[in-house]
Amino acid sequence: MKLILGNKNYSSWSLRGWLACKQSGLPFEEIMVPLFGEDWDERKKNHEEIAPSSGKVPVLWDGDAVVWDSLAIIEYLADKVGRDRFWPKADDARAMARSMVAEMHSSYLALRSECPMNMRAEVEGVELSAAARADVVRILTLWAEARARFGQGGPFLFGTYSAADIIYAPVVSRFMTYGIGVPGFALAYMEAVWDHEWLQSWLHAAEAEDWTIEQYETPVRK
Repeated sequence: MKLILGNKNYSSWSLRGWLACKQSGLPFEEIMVPLFGEDWDERKKNHEEIAPSSGKVPVLWDGDAVVWDSLAIIEYLADKVGRDRFWPKADDARAMARSMVAEMHSSYLALRSECPMNMRAEVEGVELSAAARADVVRILTLWAEARARFGQGGPFLFGTYSAADIIYAPVVSRFMTYGIGVPGFALAYMEAVWDHEWLQSWLHAAEAEDWTIEQYETPVRK
């Protein structure tokens, strides 16, 4: 398999696709496509490996099969290796995990726009809009419920590492980058995600990148 990625410091969706591949246990090759460089418009039209996605990353190639969108990649890999590797076994836990993943995939636009992922940065004094603060409260509420109901088997949202942790890993990164205050249970969860060997590997690679994307370096201030 080949996974086409954007810049590791900034590309939250690439992180999700990469974590999904790691969770699958299947071998894969990484191909980096720097986002928003001077030749980006030309590159995304002519790079045959990202063309099927209209220039968006990540893109997973598995032989002749091509999958883009992080959630689609999770589902494709779950079909290949067994759904229990990605989703809780119990119906009630799996139902909540799927709902949380879908909500993250389609929501929290204010938080995303005001706090773009920037794993190398430590930003102080960010004043969130009311909409972004509501996103934070909603996320923390979901985390609290998942941990209280289903987190007895380990430090992650549903105990063991799952698709939910893959999808919310960039949120953990955002909360840490922008110093967003969270209660103790959430901090413990964030530390478990942040200290995971896969995320640490991604972080080290992000820190080694030698380019910046200015539009993601300055958060929107409200």
